[in-house]
Amino acid sequence: MSSRRQTRLLVFFALLIFSSVAAAVTTSDAPSDADHQTAPPAAARHAACGGPAVGGRCHSVARALRLKLIAIPTILAASVVGVCLPLFSRSVPALRPDGNLFVVVKAFASGVILGTGYMHVLPDSFSDLSSPCLPAKPWAEFPFTAFVAMLAAVFTLMVDSLMLTLHTRAGAGRANGAAVAHHGHDGSPVVVHGHCHAPGQPDVAALSTTEAADKGGDFEAGNTNTQLLRNRVIVQVLEMGIVVHSVVIGLGMGASQNACTIRPLVAAMCFHQMFEGMGLGGCILQAEYGARMRSALVFFFSTTTPFGIALGLALTRVYRDDSPTALIVVGLLNAASAGLLHYMALVDLLAADFMGPRLQGNVRLQLAAFLAVLLGAGGMSVMAKWA
Repeated sequence: MSSRRQTRLLVFFALLIFSSVAAAVTTSDAPSDADHQTAPPAAARHAACGGPAVGGRCHSVARALRLKLIAIPTILAASVVGVCLPLFSRSVPALRPDGNLFVVVKAFASGVILGTGYMHVLPDSFSDLSSPCLPAKPWAEFPFTAFVAMLAAVFTLMVDSLMLTLHTRAGAGRANGAAVAHHGHDGSPVVVHGHCHAPGQPDVAALSTTEAADKGGDFEAGNTNTQLLRNRVIVQVLEMGIVVHSVVIGLGMGASQNACTIRPLVAAMCFHQMFEGMGLGGCILQAEYGARMRSALVFFFSTTTPFGIALGLALTRVYRDDSPTALIVVGLLNAASAGLLHYMALVDLLAADFMGPRLQGNVRLQLAAFLAVLLGAGGMSVMAKWA
């Protein structure tokens, strides 16, 4: 898959996410006929759903607007710094991908991604899809959050497996073509009988050694290409899950008028985006993309949360986060993002590293990586109090 096609695919997924959020926003204040027939009185509905927090010490449009305008460039800068740090690590000897410190930092960032899925995205989805603003049937009768998260994890596994299968078959076809070219145009190998050889005839032992070396080189090249493709699939799927969550949380922050909620959320989101960006940046570095594709991945990761905040600012008077349509769309998106992040963090990032020969052959490094994972996941768990 060329870099241009990968860029187009990434743009397509981003537009799909943005259009889904926009659809939720534009329809959130249009109640259906069924809502008119079954909805309780307005006072009871606002009491059950929380209602708009008008008045009070924390509700201030001016203070909230000032905090949002500060949040946009601050979160953008933190995102850029976090995702770009691993990309420039080759110039720092201690942070090169073949160094032990890089392994520990990557384990810490993987723990951040794992904590994001379990402690931030999944609880938000449970809260949205179990809201009293939604009709009890079917939303209170079935665990949609867990179901969608499970389907998203299985779908991620399917994409991961199919991409590797297609690459393996393509590589086998190229290897067969090279073998035919090596043996001759008619496809028949050159066979030399006997243990001795006359002058001008090939040495059978030398020929066997050469063929074995060629096969070994092809095997190593195939393994390298397969791992490279796997790293690229990891980057694209991980980016998609992070983008979904970032747009949703940015939209909620932009639409909120509660200054007491926004103030700690800005600081928490800066740390969140920086450490999450470090995990994504490490994966981008191992994927060995060109400058154009790296720039596209950095751009989408860095701008999605500020874009969500700006979108929430523009639609403050229209968007209601307690409307049934917004709750359903945002809740389902968060559930899918949670399942995707869980799979990527546990299978493609943590399991691949901890079960690999490098950590298996170094107990001290393995324990340091375990500690880094716990610190990353624990830090995101503490931040869940504010974000």
